Amino acid sequence: MSQDPTNSADVREDRVVTNGFGNPINEPFATQRVGNHGPLLLQDYNLVESLAHFARERIPERNPHAHGSGAFGEFEVTDDITDVCGSKMFEKIGKKTRLLVRFSTVGGEKGSADTVRDPRGFATKFYTEEGNLDWVYNNTPVFFIRDPSKFPHFIHTQKRNPQTNLKDADMFWDFLTTPENQVAIHQIMILFSDRGIPASYRNMNGYSGHTYKWSNKKGEWVYVQVHIKTDQGIKNLTAEEAAKISGENPDFCQQDLFENIEKGNFPSWTVYIQTMTAQQAKQVPFSVFDLTKVWPQKDFPLRRVGKMTLNENPKNFFAQVEEAAFAPSNTVPYQEPSADPVLQARVFSYADAQRYRLGTNYNQIPVNCPYASKSFAPFIRDGSMNVNGNLGSESNYLNNSSKYTFKETERPIQQHQEVWDGPAVPFHWATSPGEIDFKQATDLYQNVLSKQPGQQQHLAHNIGIHAVNARPDIQKRVIDWFTRVDPNLGKDIKAEIAKAASAKANPKL
Repeated sequence: MSQDPTNSADVREDRVVTNGFGNPINEPFATQRVGNHGPLLLQDYNLVESLAHFARERIPERNPHAHGSGAFGEFEVTDDITDVCGSKMFEKIGKKTRLLVRFSTVGGEKGSADTVRDPRGFATKFYTEEGNLDWVYNNTPVFFIRDPSKFPHFIHTQKRNPQTNLKDADMFWDFLTTPENQVAIHQIMILFSDRGIPASYRNMNGYSGHTYKWSNKKGEWVYVQVHIKTDQGIKNLTAEEAAKISGENPDFCQQDLFENIEKGNFPSWTVYIQTMTAQQAKQVPFSVFDLTKVWPQKDFPLRRVGKMTLNENPKNFFAQVEEAAFAPSNTVPYQEPSADPVLQARVFSYADAQRYRLGTNYNQIPVNCPYASKSFAPFIRDGSMNVNGNLGSESNYLNNSSKYTFKETERPIQQHQEVWDGPAVPFHWATSPGEIDFKQATDLYQNVLSKQPGQQQHLAHNIGIHAVNARPDIQKRVIDWFTRVDPNLGKDIKAEIAKAASAKANPKL
């Protein structure tokens, strides 16, 4: 690899300080005036540049996932999966690929605390020889919605009330407990368990959540979900521990990640996949495209792929983490999106968000450049901040007198895969009949949390101390919602709400 996304721009080796255009600055704090104490002169360009750039040095924050941390590292193949995927990054055991990981909270602003109850983003950019590959995952294996049109609505309810500008428990629980959104129950069970607040980024897993399609070089394909399991072990915080840390050090996880890598205590994760054939997908009691369901591991066991290790801190946070742009549209041969509707929407919306946030040529920012593969896109030209030469005199369309090579013709693997036929229909994939949307949540409560001392009670407590801030009618909906998971859970939440309400009415002085 001839280039590295950690390289800084060219700077003067003699360290002579200049303005942005290379003109030397004589005295950094002197300003041009009429006499010693007269008015400033507009011709003082160094002052004007400094103030104008300062007013513009913040780019729009992500919406969501504004608050996060990142580091560089490598992925190493430990097991042969070429029967499942033909991507070159998996072509042989021992092969290493450079990567960047960004961890983040979802709903908070850029200055929010690390230790809030929120899903965590787990986004990985692989700099592969076939182009950049982005795995834009979370630390939970499911999500709140499966209708992509609900995403803006859902995120709005997790942010601030438009009148009070405060976080609003009414908004939060009103949206989730609406009957048509009952599919959120599984994710909410995870979020309000202790796993809703990881003790550090190093001590949490990552999951694709979505179903993807992977193919081998013969064109044989399967549905795939990816699991990235921490080698440091899962560690979480209670609500009270997290609140204390938030007040003492809101950047707790950022500091933990940076300092551990700086000390050589490199965190690592083992990557696994689950696979499902098209025939198997017809047999499971839920849709393979349903983002609110997990694949049972007893039916679809984990298969080890490799190891991810973070071993290098960014040299400049803004240039290498804040300007990093992740999108599931950034993929490589043999790894494709499935028909999961939320994933299909993200394929468009994530890249479009980066165009808005960073500019149309955000792929030219060093941390986003496909430096391991290079690029040649003669019809993707011009636009704001085009800084790589814009392909010079190369034609900006595919002309008849130039030679072009198209690799895709060597890989005709789509024709026999998923085949769709039917009219265009507006489909709201809301409530499922019966209890299918609650089954996995019930299994989590009865078969997993029951075996972990105190976790069922922690879940009820965490929900109660949050829902107590909602209106009484919404509190009742919360209790009824979780009663469908398990009657004991509903009863315990009701008790926790009453206990929290009493404490609010009689605060300790």
